[in-house]
Amino acid sequence: KFPTMKMLLSLIALLSAALLANAAPPTCYSRVLSLSKEITESFKELQTSKAVDSCVEMLPRLYLDIHNYCVLGKLRDFVAYPRCERVLEVSELKEKARSLYTIMISYCRRDLVFLTDDCSALENPILPPIEPS
Repeated sequence: KFPTMKMLLSLIALLSAALLANAAPPTCYSRVLSLSKEITESFKELQTSKAVDSCVEMLPRLYLDIHNYCVLGKLRDFVAYPRCERVLEVSELKEKARSLYTIMISYCRRDLVFLTDDCSALENPILPPIEPS
C-alpha cells in the first residue's frame, strides 16, 4: 500500500511538471524557430499547390535557417520581391516573413546567436533524408 502512494505522488509531480512546461510562455528563440519553420513549410506548400500562379515559380527560394546570418538578407529579399501581390497566399507569406524579420532584428536581437554566415547554404540546403512512413 505504501509503495503505491509513493508512485501516485510521483505521477502527480510528473504531470504537474508537464503542465507547467506547457504553460510557460514561448521564448524569443522558440518563437523565431517555430515561425521560421512555419514559413518554410508554407513556402513548400505554395510551390507544390495546384493553384500556383506563374509568378510563384519566380519567387526567391525560401529556405530559412535562423542560425545563419544570411537569413536576414533572405527575408528582406523575399518581402521586397515586386511580383505576386495579387496572390493572397504570397501576400500572407510575405507578411509572416516581415514579422519574422522584425522579431529577429528588434525583439530578439540579443537572444539570437548566428552560427554561420554561409549564404549558399540557404540557396542549396542540405536537407535531412525523409523517413519512409
